[in-house]
Amino acid sequence: MVECRTEVERDVRGIRDVVFAAFGRCDEADLVEALRRDPEAWIPGLSVVAIGVDGDVVGYALLTRCRVGGHRALALAPCAVSPEWQNRGVGTDVTAYALDCARMRAARTRVVDERPPENLVVVLGHPEFYPRFGFRPATEVGIAASFEVPDEALMYLALDTDEPIPSGVIEYPAAFGV
Repeated sequence: MVECRTEVERDVRGIRDVVFAAFGRCDEADLVEALRRDPEAWIPGLSVVAIGVDGDVVGYALLTRCRVGGHRALALAPCAVSPEWQNRGVGTDVTAYALDCARMRAARTRVVDERPPENLVVVLGHPEFYPRFGFRPATEVGIAASFEVPDEALMYLALDTDEPIPSGVIEYPAAFGV
């Protein structure tokens, strides 16, 4: 039904439109633009779109760098689907594709870089949606936010379960404002 791929320049306006429509306000769309301008946070291959049959962006998922307990990690946020495309599997498709891209990037990084890749993904989101990808409550491994959040909404995923999972407080990029 949709094609998922990494974003290209012509997708930027469509991404903003989808994120705005999904959340009903500009905060999350502004967050994407602020993260895009932050070279410490932005990873071009981890900004992913779902393209509908008409060629328009209908879904979006973004992974950016963060830190957990001082260790490199990824934050999954925001994820958005155009209201007219919701409840049709687009959110699942675009999120799964983004996580697959992160896994492939981590595997490549292990081969060519001495620094360990980001193995941990954190998300603050719906506890009914993210477990389908393997996300678990962050409190199980000692991961916490620097602000108050419901335990069931803060989750983690190890991209490679054979690698260690850091614990500690999540340090989001400045664009998150926390």
